Amino acid sequence: MGLTRRAVLAAGGLALGAPRAHAAAPSRLLFLSTNAVFSVGLDGSDLRKLHEGPARVGVNDGVAFDAASGRVFWTNMGRPSADDGWIGSCDLEGRGFRTVLPAGSSFTPKQLTISGGRLYWSDREGMRVMRAGLDGSGVETLVETGRGEADRRDASRWCVGVAVDEAKGRLYWTQKGGDDAGQGRILRAGLELPRGADPARRGDVEVLFEGLPEPIDLAIEPGARRLYWTDRGDNTVNRCGMDGPRPQRQVLVRGVGEAIGVAVDPAGERMWWTSLEGELATARLDGSGRRTLLKGMGMLTGCALA
Repeated sequence: MGLTRRAVLAAGGLALGAPRAHAAAPSRLLFLSTNAVFSVGLDGSDLRKLHEGPARVGVNDGVAFDAASGRVFWTNMGRPSADDGWIGSCDLEGRGFRTVLPAGSSFTPKQLTISGGRLYWSDREGMRVMRAGLDGSGVETLVETGRGEADRRDASRWCVGVAVDEAKGRLYWTQKGGDDAGQGRILRAGLELPRGADPARRGDVEVLFEGLPEPIDLAIEPGARRLYWTDRGDNTVNRCGMDGPRPQRQVLVRGVGEAIGVAVDPAGERMWWTSLEGELATARLDGSGRRTLLKGMGMLTGCALA
């Protein structure tokens, strides 16, 4: 199809909406291919295509669902050299498409999540973590890890995954580093900038992990206080505790072909993931009972429950 996995995507995306958005049990899984948005039953049945954009004009990456409005939101990275990423939206039937943030609002927006009625996303080449209202208003930068072309060439500055811990008011994100380079980090900070700080100089940033192969997307299991992530470098799905001084990495699933998206359903005790090798799969939250639901669909990126 003329697109190589590494050349087009240096990372992937998923999103898990705020816990209150999933008060009702989820019944569908949303996931993305390079230019399409799909919905499928949690068991892999009833596949539907909700939206399809022009081929070769950017790559879809992160997706989230807002239960209050019944709308699906997703990011498109645009062309990585053009600073033309955007965010779109439609309903669960694929109707009512609209552009929420126009091209150029973010350099290469990646994973997307919704919390407190706002969109949160990581901006890879923009080297930022950002947020805005669901209507695209009030765009803010919460974290900035670099600025300018020289910094942009340093993949260790690239922000990729994002998750929000509503209970403790914290923002989590990944910085992936180079391809399988062992530079990956998972970090967190408060949802609001400390007084007198700016996005590039925050005194509340904590590093949970460093030296990871290539961490990508994040998801939170709120009740058990656990953080899940995919690692594209060693093809795994992982988790750790979110509290305590020294979180320990637990590898749950191995052999995922360039793992990208991850979504968790604590009540149903299951998780799902996607990969650039075109697999949509599921397992119990401890990694057991692994089952492939779909495969051979080209590059798959983000996923989220609805």
